[in-house]
Amino acid sequence: MSKKAEAVRPVRKPIPAKTISVWIWPACILGALILVFWAYAPAAHAPFLFDDNTLLLNLPSRSLLEWFSTLRPILMISYWLNTAISGTDTGSYHTVNVLIHCVASGLIYLVTRRILDWANVEQRLRTPLAGFCALLFLLHPVQSEAVAYLAGRSESLSTLFFYAAFAIFLYRPQVRIGWASAAAVIILFLFALGSKEQTIALPALLLLTDYWWNPAFSFKGIAGNWKLYAPLALGAILGVVRFLPLMLHATTAGFNMADLTWYQYLFTEFRAIFVYIREFIFPVGLNVDWEFSFSRSIFEYGAIVGLVALLALIVLAWRYRRQFPLASYGFYAFLILMAPTSSILPIRDPIAERRLYFAIFGLLLIVADLLRRVKISRSVLSAACAAVLLLAALATHARAEVWSSELTLWTDTEAKSPDKPRSHFQLAHAYYNSGNCAQAASEFEKTSHFKPEGYTPYNLLVDWGLSLDCASQPGAAISKLSQAATLEPTAHVYTQLAKVYGDQANWAMFDDALKRAQAIDPNFPTIYAYRGIGDLKLNRPAEAMAEFNHALQLDPTLEPAKQGLMAARQQLMRQQQAPRAIPAGR
Repeated sequence: MSKKAEAVRPVRKPIPAKTISVWIWPACILGALILVFWAYAPAAHAPFLFDDNTLLLNLPSRSLLEWFSTLRPILMISYWLNTAISGTDTGSYHTVNVLIHCVASGLIYLVTRRILDWANVEQRLRTPLAGFCALLFLLHPVQSEAVAYLAGRSESLSTLFFYAAFAIFLYRPQVRIGWASAAAVIILFLFALGSKEQTIALPALLLLTDYWWNPAFSFKGIAGNWKLYAPLALGAILGVVRFLPLMLHATTAGFNMADLTWYQYLFTEFRAIFVYIREFIFPVGLNVDWEFSFSRSIFEYGAIVGLVALLALIVLAWRYRRQFPLASYGFYAFLILMAPTSSILPIRDPIAERRLYFAIFGLLLIVADLLRRVKISRSVLSAACAAVLLLAALATHARAEVWSSELTLWTDTEAKSPDKPRSHFQLAHAYYNSGNCAQAASEFEKTSHFKPEGYTPYNLLVDWGLSLDCASQPGAAISKLSQAATLEPTAHVYTQLAKVYGDQANWAMFDDALKRAQAIDPNFPTIYAYRGIGDLKLNRPAEAMAEFNHALQLDPTLEPAKQGLMAARQQLMRQQQAPRAIPAGR
């Protein structure tokens, strides 16, 4: 180039590096926050759903000390704090869930960034690759069950503490961990366990990490970090002592399940593990209640194929660990993190999407290794990654809409799991709660054709009877409630029978049902509330007030008794104010 051309060429002023470093991170963080809150906005005020109702609705009636003494004290304290903030208004619960998810995403960035450093990924790629992995963790639709579902907080909160402990381990000041760093890891590990038990996998991940990177494929790192592993070994023994009774005697998860052995569950998980991988790669057909049959033998439903494929991947990852250390490490990390819920400990549900929340880190590392090796221009790669994140956010927004109400959730679930009785049972409740009683009765009828799953025949008959009564079919309602009373004669079912009889003005059967309920449990407050309602209908306000007061002595929060007492007082006042008839002859 000539000197003249050089003289006329415009001089571009360089952008000060300091300006970029000051503003780029706040801008990225703010943009990510806006995007994730938008993605989960449809579920921001979703009601308590499914297990939320048994887990959270009785929070106000229990003290902090009572919640702290539960199996997951850290998790329950977080719920207790939400209750202190907003009572049963779910808005604060959902906000906290999204914030926990954001913090967990930040920790995924930190641990991924350090692993990329140890894997000798090019300096210029480490930050963008770690950022992409963190954003994919943040916006991936498979995460929605752990974020939009309030009971799913056990996954996100335990994962947050887990990766906080892992980050301290990775960013320790010396190669050999000191006592202070070891103590911090252990404390955060205990917080993770206090949120959910699956985080017991941390020691295995630490051992894998030390073997893989410190130095590469050597046991020197493990031996050098004895200050951490010795207390963890002792803690593992104490943990087995603490959780062994639960594993041996629980009815929904553990070795006490008569109809499901540990090896049958393992056979099933040989297939299930590939469902999780498929959901990560191609997240369509997400479902809160999977219809996934158990493999009772290694040959049933192709379990042997899953085993062979899994073993092949394990062998390949080991064979090529030096050529692809990052992807191989990610694969083994994924298996370790899935092991607590997808190996030999039987769980009633063989697949639950929220379990992938904890283990997705390993798959993200495989993605990072693939992206670093793609031979396309950086601008094209950046555009492709941005498109993936945008599609993920849109899919998460759509999935959050499904989680926005009980009816949308179970309508979606029943469509995807038509042969799952629990789907019909929960959809029936959704219809009933929305006032569509005829549809509720129809779904309860469909549920009755399946073997019980997630409900008892007694519960089905009671709920079915109530929906029939609501649908103006009192004869059918009495039939179902009577069947329930034959199975389990409880005060509750007899009070519901009394209600139906009272609505039909059949006062003899009304009184008989309430007497039966009182004989079973004289302290059941609904007995006296319903008896008061009957007295009101018979224009006996004084007797009604006595019954309502009795009910409120037993349960001061019983709403029908509160409303009935007010109505009885008004009825009594009207009686007292009514003009008296003038006697004849005066």
